[in-house]
Amino acid sequence: MAKAKPDLRVASDRLNTPTDLDPADTKKIAEGLTVLLSDLFALYIKTKNFHWHVSGPNFRDYHLLLDEQSEQIFGIIDAVGERARKIGGTTLRSLGQAEGLKRVADNNADYVSPLDMLKELRDDNKNLTANMRELHGVTDEAGDCSTTSLLEEWIDQSEERTWFLYESTRDGTQGGH
Repeated sequence: MAKAKPDLRVASDRLNTPTDLDPADTKKIAEGLTVLLSDLFALYIKTKNFHWHVSGPNFRDYHLLLDEQSEQIFGIIDAVGERARKIGGTTLRSLGQAEGLKRVADNNADYVSPLDMLKELRDDNKNLTANMRELHGVTDEAGDCSTTSLLEEWIDQSEERTWFLYESTRDGTQGGH
């Protein structure tokens, strides 16, 4: 006879961390952070994919650049999820949920040229920046200065990743040195 699986669901009110933020704002911010978290997981995996599969004469430089960038992205993942919980919201529960929420497209191609990898990641980081700016407006309007401040740091990091990827795709005829 099959053993019944225990019901692991917990009443949502048991996860409500006390906060002085408006409950409607908390819900909106936590939902935005969950989408951001989904994007970050997708961007992390894509960056690692390209890190593992880059090839060619600039292998070492690109391999190290993508490793640094993936570490930076991974470094904020936990902070995003924890921020949603700190304000009384919930966050990502599974890869399936992340798949349904993410705005970063997968790249499952057998081969991607190194410059195409960098251009794709450049555009993904640029879009991530725009999405974080949008969430920043929501957190700022809600008076959630802590999330707003964190987003400002993450936006700066994303802009730097975009810049490095952009500069790495330029050639000497495009005004570079």
